[in-house]
Amino acid sequence: MALSTTPYKGTRDFYPKDFRIRQYIFDTWAETCKRFGYEQYDAPVLEPLELYQAKTSEEIVGEQTYAFTDRGGRAVTLRPEMTPTVSRMVAAQRQELAYPLRWFSIPNVWRYERPQRGRLREHWQLNVDLFGIQDDSADTEVIMLADAIMQAFKAKRDMYTIKLNSRKLVNYILTEYLDLDNAETITIIRLIDRKDKMSYAEFTALLSASISPTQREQDRVDDKLLALLDCKTLEQLPKEIASHESIQMLQKVTAHLQGQGITNIQFDVSLMRGFMYYTDIVFEVFDTDPANNRSLFGGGRYDGLVGQFGVEPLPTVGFGMGDVTIRDFLETHSLLPKLATNIHAAVLLVDITMHEALPFISRLRSEGAYIAVDSTDRKLDKKLKYVAKSGIAYAIIIGQTELADNAITLKDMRRGTQEQHSPERIISIIMADSDAVMLD
Repeated sequence: MALSTTPYKGTRDFYPKDFRIRQYIFDTWAETCKRFGYEQYDAPVLEPLELYQAKTSEEIVGEQTYAFTDRGGRAVTLRPEMTPTVSRMVAAQRQELAYPLRWFSIPNVWRYERPQRGRLREHWQLNVDLFGIQDDSADTEVIMLADAIMQAFKAKRDMYTIKLNSRKLVNYILTEYLDLDNAETITIIRLIDRKDKMSYAEFTALLSASISPTQREQDRVDDKLLALLDCKTLEQLPKEIASHESIQMLQKVTAHLQGQGITNIQFDVSLMRGFMYYTDIVFEVFDTDPANNRSLFGGGRYDGLVGQFGVEPLPTVGFGMGDVTIRDFLETHSLLPKLATNIHAAVLLVDITMHEALPFISRLRSEGAYIAVDSTDRKLDKKLKYVAKSGIAYAIIIGQTELADNAITLKDMRRGTQEQHSPERIISIIMADSDAVMLD
């Protein structure tokens, strides 16, 4: 029985054409992060399971981790996200590192979930984290960086919305304004985070079941909460809430962002971000196109996670952006550029050995050209078909006579023209042609 050629469910093979797209996304991420002063890091793909049991979403730990016991009897998992990992790394060198600390990474992460549009079991994710700044300038900077990445992909701001909320505000509403206990608060936060995945009737039924009969019947807590979830602006919140410090924080961050021309901001009191480690500002970026009307990525402030490792806590703001959702966004809005092979030219050997042509080929490569060689004995027309199918812009046809006469044929595969030149001139043409690659 033949082996299957299909990759593991929820993963992808990256053929060169797909790899070029992935690399374009990675390069755009990295270049934008570096412009904001962030440095790249990496970490092991395997982590102790307890690292995620402490602070990651209950759904991820309980249902989506690739967890197993290794041969030493240790419970480990393929990383489902990067935030606990980077927090562990910072905690390990809490006193040695210089703050504020600006780091980013582009790791692959694993979650055992049903593959669907925007979700796979393995994906790559940009992680951005700013450690060591307590005030709102950190929240503003990180959201500005997220917006700058979207701009680097040539997105217009009417293509996406940045939704803002505060977990500190949510906690105040649930525990103080509505007088819910800690268990009810956690249950309701998780329920609200999933409300868009269920019908309104199902959501209200689960909400009522999460609140004690006394509070439901006497205090009308469920009705109050539903009314709060209908608030579309900070100004619509009840006056008992309007004076809370988190409101001022949201107002300041919004004003700073709008001052930088980022006007596609929207307050959303129902925005939770499922991870329990968030402590204040949270944000999420949504595609506005009906064909892909979904969350793209998000993040927020998590000031307590580093302190979970027994060191002094550190104020932190960060976000994660997945390669699957951003590619869907780019394709939906026709923003994905046509990306060509990086090979400048293919040398086609005709009645000449590789050994005889190698000095010329090596010279091309030493000048910085990316050169492929067809040294097969097939006919020239088939070699030219290989060049065209590979998307390579130039074919360099070389034989004994051409080499002896110092007149080598250069064929432009894009235009169908060909001329004879000296080796020096061929190098000059190839290296001067910034478009010396064919688009797919």
